[in-house]
Amino acid sequence: MFVSLRLPPRVMNCQNSWQEGLDFPTFLPKEVQTIRDSAAIKMAKRIVRLPVKTSFTEHCIMSSCVKPYLKKESSPIVLLHGFDSSCLEWRYAYPLLEDALFETWAVDILGWGFSDLEKLPSCNVASKREHLYQFWKSYIKRPMVLVGPSLGAAVAIDFAINHPEAVSNLVLIDASVYAEGVGHLIKLPRMVAYAAVSILKSTPLRLYANSLIFKKVPWSSLLDWTRLKQRTLIIWGEKDNIISSKLAQTLHDEIQESVLYLMSNCGHIPHVEKPSQAAKLIMDFVKETEGCSLNVK
Repeated sequence: MFVSLRLPPRVMNCQNSWQEGLDFPTFLPKEVQTIRDSAAIKMAKRIVRLPVKTSFTEHCIMSSCVKPYLKKESSPIVLLHGFDSSCLEWRYAYPLLEDALFETWAVDILGWGFSDLEKLPSCNVASKREHLYQFWKSYIKRPMVLVGPSLGAAVAIDFAINHPEAVSNLVLIDASVYAEGVGHLIKLPRMVAYAAVSILKSTPLRLYANSLIFKKVPWSSLLDWTRLKQRTLIIWGEKDNIISSKLAQTLHDEIQESVLYLMSNCGHIPHVEKPSQAAKLIMDFVKETEGCSLNVK
């Protein structure tokens, strides 16, 4: 069953400046016009800003995302992103999930991406968590399959532990949660996420860059993922030179209800490097958790 996706009444009084159409949204930096990657162009044109009300600022945060055209009754898939990135990171895999008729959202983590942060105080773990929760409560409204790649996996774990009612299942991709490899994330080329053009505003790298990388504070000191209750799919590139694939088995052993899949000839960003395989793993996992058989080759 499909239904139209409507704006929740609780945010109707917030200024709604998002738009969709043939042109790029006006809130994107002008450098977006230089993108040549056709998949990135298509996805960038679908980025919208939705108003999200939080307790830590009096203004609605106009929050960037790619939202589905249609809403389904089955579990929605919500895609986060990695270090200093945006929803454009999913430019190749998102269409595959949508074409398979999964309700799919790609959401920018607070402090990164293309949300309007002009009036926002410095982000921290709690504000990022609350922002995602209020986004979920306003627009998604039912348990979701939360997908977190790289440092986004830490965000997903933190959210699932604190709001288990909002997360039915987890997908963690080359998860950056251990001390090993965290410092190497800054070496990731921004072109991977931004399709060969640096189009972030002057938004500072807040919590994750400052606290976790420059201060060398790993997520392993902040989270206890052994508390996770959700079934979890762990995807890891065997040739990840940012975070060793050896840590995939460690994480698998420490999360009770987890399934591990190592992708051969793949590095740190499977959903960019091998989007078809990554999307299939996610789709099969969702089908399996809803009662269908897992069929991954």
